[in-house]
Amino acid sequence: FFKQKTAYEIPKRDWSSDVCSSDLVPLDRAAALDRFTRTRARTRALFDLVDDAAYYERPIALRNPIVFYEGHLPAFAVNTLIKKGLGGSGVDEHLETIFARGIDPDTEAAAVARGNPAWPPRRAVREYGDAADRLLAEAIQSADLEREDHPLLQDAQALWAILEHEEMHQETLVYMWHQLPHAMKRKPAHYLTAPPRLAQSRPAGGQVRIPGGTVTLGTSGAESNFAWDNERPSHRQRVAPFSIDVHGVTNAEFMVFVEAGGYRDAQWWRPDDFAWIRSDGVRQTPFWAQRDGEWLWRGMFEFVPLPESWPVYVTWAEANAYARWKGMRLPTEAEFHRAAFGTPDGHERHYPWGDAVGKRPPANFEFLRFDPDPVDAHPDGASAFGVQDLVGNGWEWTSTVFAPFAGFEPLPSYPEYSADFFDGDHFVLKGASPVTARALVRPGFRNWFRPRYPYVYAKFRCVC
Repeated sequence: FFKQKTAYEIPKRDWSSDVCSSDLVPLDRAAALDRFTRTRARTRALFDLVDDAAYYERPIALRNPIVFYEGHLPAFAVNTLIKKGLGGSGVDEHLETIFARGIDPDTEAAAVARGNPAWPPRRAVREYGDAADRLLAEAIQSADLEREDHPLLQDAQALWAILEHEEMHQETLVYMWHQLPHAMKRKPAHYLTAPPRLAQSRPAGGQVRIPGGTVTLGTSGAESNFAWDNERPSHRQRVAPFSIDVHGVTNAEFMVFVEAGGYRDAQWWRPDDFAWIRSDGVRQTPFWAQRDGEWLWRGMFEFVPLPESWPVYVTWAEANAYARWKGMRLPTEAEFHRAAFGTPDGHERHYPWGDAVGKRPPANFEFLRFDPDPVDAHPDGASAFGVQDLVGNGWEWTSTVFAPFAGFEPLPSYPEYSADFFDGDHFVLKGASPVTARALVRPGFRNWFRPRYPYVYAKFRCVC
């Protein structure tokens, strides 16, 4: 099949409609097309980092092989916007079926049981992606993307969904690439894992007292023209006073827990978490390695001596155990919001540092780096209460179980996006990592993972 079909011809479509668009502010098609083009270009650049020999490998056993993701991103966009939204035909029905949806199993056996089709050659996947891009770009330029009579097209929902879906997946790609042997990746020219400007520092540490106040959880229609279903409806919640770490827990601080036998002492762990520690032989974060008695950081492209002032990346289970060992706990989602976006006068900011972000933000996100910065590298990004590094440099674990807000309604363009994960076994993360796209850095955005998933770029801090 794939030998015969070497290229795709996309006929011109008639996107006209007799139904009028909404009376909202007209869609800025040029800006949307620019975002789409830039997003697709970044995705291609990420796949170019991987050696062809790894294309059918599973860097993470609980995820699909790399080939799936290069096909999934354009296929999801075609299935969502072109087929479901606009009622048009796609590019290749077979590929749009096998690349339709990813997996989130809780065991490797379950991942294998999901099945592996006969994956196509890389050339065929890329030809499909190019054809899908042409079809999608044409739709963004001329199709009726805003229609009040169609749930997927209200406020151009399907368009924003496919853009944010790909931006989120870019982060998934990077933490998958992180697990590949360094020899299977192409390090970008001039990239330094530990540049001199990030020389070791000694964060002062300590905590700051946050007064009680009211926070806004979620995203309102006035704040953004798009939000995922788990962000809505936005609502207000009262938060009692608490104290929180000024900086996230560093590698040096977590090392004390490791050397004190924290991984061997069941009293700090939930029973299921300690059973995981014992069954999998976990003795440290997977971002650490030891060679000839020296502790190393497993960077994206190389090993470097363990940077003590960088945030430690751990699972929720490890973060929770450390906090209990310190006699503290992880913050709730509402407490994170209060520390990050609140102000003493009750006003809430869009970012910890203010309501705007420049071309280069005072935080480590938007692919500025593939690895962390020291936790005190961006004092100009501190919140109104003086808490640093709350957005960027790594998602932050909370103690809040991922669940719907009151009044939750599934998103028409992606109804299974959140609902499939309201199972009591995922925890909310807030903030952003070094490879979180700028558009996703909004206060109401919610990330979530299982408590023992070891690959995500996730840090934490303690409260009491």
